[in-house]
Amino acid sequence: MKIASFNDALQFNHERITTNVILETSFSKEIRILLAKGQKMKEHKTLFPIVVHVLEGKIDFGVQGVISSLEKGAIIALEGNIPHDLTALKDSVIRLTLSKLDTAKRVENVAETS
Repeated sequence: MKIASFNDALQFNHERITTNVILETSFSKEIRILLAKGQKMKEHKTLFPIVVHVLEGKIDFGVQGVISSLEKGAIIALEGNIPHDLTALKDSVIRLTLSKLDTAKRVENVAETS
């Protein structure tokens, strides 16, 4: 059994997007993304399906030119190889579920270069 919290040590960095692996299991990686209002993760994609869950705040989630506004509690599943981007409309806490085959470093690289 593993226990973790997405709410511990929430510190928004207005200079850069923050990513942390909160929990890793035999089948997934649970990553917290902290986006301060106005921050954007540029368009990117992964080979594997993902799930994005807005725990706090509000984001615009773009998928191939279609933008969906997602507020606290919203969750979206996306298949692999689909370009997408995120823009924080408010300070936002995002839960990203990755396949075990994907890497947290890839997410960190997207955040660093956005």
